[in-house]
Amino acid sequence: MNKIRQPAPGPGTQSLANRYRSGGNKRTSNVRNIPKPAEPNRKILKQGAPDFQLLVLTFVLVGFGILMVFSASSSLTFTSERFNYDSMYFTKRHIVFAVVGLIAMFFAMKAHYSKYKKWFAPFFMVTLLLLVAVLIIGGKINGARSWIQLPAGASIQPAELAKLAVILYLSALIAKKGERFRDLRTGYIPVMLIVGLVAGLIMLQPDLGSCMILVATAGLIIYAGGASVKHIFASVALLLLGAALVFGVNSLFSHDSGEKGDSNYRMGRIETFLDPFADEKGAGYNMIQSLTAIGQGGFSGSGFGQSIQKLHYLPNPYNDFIFSVIGEEFGFVGTTLFLLAYAYFIVRGIWISLRCPDIFGTLVGVGIMGMFAIQAFINIGGVTNTIPLTGVPLPFISYGGTSLVVMMLSMGIMLSISRETHRALAEQQATGSDSGTRRQSISMRMK
Repeated sequence: MNKIRQPAPGPGTQSLANRYRSGGNKRTSNVRNIPKPAEPNRKILKQGAPDFQLLVLTFVLVGFGILMVFSASSSLTFTSERFNYDSMYFTKRHIVFAVVGLIAMFFAMKAHYSKYKKWFAPFFMVTLLLLVAVLIIGGKINGARSWIQLPAGASIQPAELAKLAVILYLSALIAKKGERFRDLRTGYIPVMLIVGLVAGLIMLQPDLGSCMILVATAGLIIYAGGASVKHIFASVALLLLGAALVFGVNSLFSHDSGEKGDSNYRMGRIETFLDPFADEKGAGYNMIQSLTAIGQGGFSGSGFGQSIQKLHYLPNPYNDFIFSVIGEEFGFVGTTLFLLAYAYFIVRGIWISLRCPDIFGTLVGVGIMGMFAIQAFINIGGVTNTIPLTGVPLPFISYGGTSLVVMMLSMGIMLSISRETHRALAEQQATGSDSGTRRQSISMRMK
């Protein structure tokens, strides 16, 4: 066997991470281009391992979600003819969704994240078609047309797909435009037109919660990509104005009593946020029950499965109000541990994203973890009356098919990014270079 020749120092010996930074996407499998100190780690350099902590935390959160869905729903389904007196009705369905999500996560993790630069376009177009279709054929629940019914009693919520589609779209476009993204006319406005289009389709359902998550996540990616802060604030103002117009037009042309009732229902949420005790048996009833559940949990909680408020007091305790059940059953101690684990999960993901040697991977990772954080804040803030209640699921914990599958698919992409980050870190250690994966802020890179 010929001895591997160590190349002379020069541009050809730069690390793969540095090649990403210089804009080059060309890679070579020639082992002579790898510095000699990296020889024992050649297998690691070809394909990094997914981040173990992120992977374990994902399984822990999904597993905890299955337990909480069982605890929050078993008493309701066991006493209901509608669910065939099956205490495991929602739990079994949630496990099926988790398995589908696990398969999606596995395949997304195995694919190199750079491939999503090519795949995002058809995914985005299909999502747009579904957002239009749901306005025509979608079933109306709580005043919103957000679900498309599928055979065998299944359904799909296009707004959940739209969140991931917009993350991939924005990340690919910003990475492609580079310095040109900072230009208002040729860079920023085309990006915001797409975000406004998707947000407008979601508001036509209307689904304020999903629209807020999508806009906030898009804003985070755009800011990380180096956009001007004043441009971002101007865009937010325009989107808020557009949302107000959609609500106004929807209320103006609502003729039947059902639609008027839906409009009053949405206004009742704002009034409840301001003073939930003003109408204790009406609009404020659900919020009062949620606050009661959290208060009854006390310091150590009533114990797993021992919640009282889930017994026909809280609406949808296995979905929107599942955090209230967590608070009642595990108390201050358990809730704090849960929030700390959730916070570490998000911080860990952002830490990995910022160390990815590719701008596209960094923006996708920041967008995905930002989406988790924003959605969790809106859910928890709503059920604790910190912000107006909008009815969004708690990621990985609440019952929900499309939401859980999309969240796990997103984590698969995040784990794929972590593999590249670990590969670059392994190369750094092998070559003794500390410049390959050291990252400045994304905004500074775009300046």
